[in-house]
Amino acid sequence: MLKPFCIEGVIEAGCDEAGRGPLAGSVFAAAVVFDALTVCDEQHQSWLEMLNDSKQLTDKERSYLRPMIEQYARSWAVVEVTAEEIDRINILNASIIGMQRALAKLSVTPQHIIVDGNKWKSYIPEGQVMEIPARTVVKGDGKYLSIAAASVLAKTYRDEYMLRLHEQYPQYHWNTNMGYPTKAHYEAIQQYGITPYHRKTFRLFK
Repeated sequence: MLKPFCIEGVIEAGCDEAGRGPLAGSVFAAAVVFDALTVCDEQHQSWLEMLNDSKQLTDKERSYLRPMIEQYARSWAVVEVTAEEIDRINILNASIIGMQRALAKLSVTPQHIIVDGNKWKSYIPEGQVMEIPARTVVKGDGKYLSIAAASVLAKTYRDEYMLRLHEQYPQYHWNTNMGYPTKAHYEAIQQYGITPYHRKTFRLFK
C-alpha cells in the first residue's frame, strides 16, 4: 500500500491534476483528505491497496475506486479550469490554481499539503493570513494515498467531460485520445479546424 501520510497527526490534503498535455479540453484538479481511522480500518484495506497513480490503473479500476474515495475520504473536491483560462494564464499556472481552488472547496482546512510534481505556489486560504505548509513530491501519485486518490478523481472527471465533448465533435476522436496530441487528432484539426475547446496557445498544427 502507498504511504498514508507525509506528516502524521495533521489534516493533510493530497493534490493532483489531469489534462496538462492535451491540445483540447479543460484541465481538472482534485484535492483529497483521508483520516487515520479510514486508512487503518481493515474493511478499507482492499481498495486502499489498489490506489495508485491513475495512469497505472485500468478504466475498470478507476471506476471502482472513484466512489470509494468519494464515500470514505474525509473530504474531497474536483474543479475544472477551462481551455480559455489555460490560454490566458498558461497550463502550469492553471494546474496550480486548479489544485488551490480544489483545496478551497474542501470541507476541512488542511494543515499540510502534498502536491504531485515539483511546482507549487504559496496557498493562503481565504480569511487567513498564514500560508499552509506544502511539499511537492515528484511521482507523488505513486507514493501517497491522498495524491493517488486525487489523481483518480481528476482523471475520471476529465475523461467523462471529454466523452461529453466527443458527442459534439466526434471527428476529433476525443473518446479515445481524450484531447491528447495523437496523429488522428492532428489530422482532424488539419481537416476541420479548431473548436472553442482547443487550447490556442498550444501547438495545434504539425
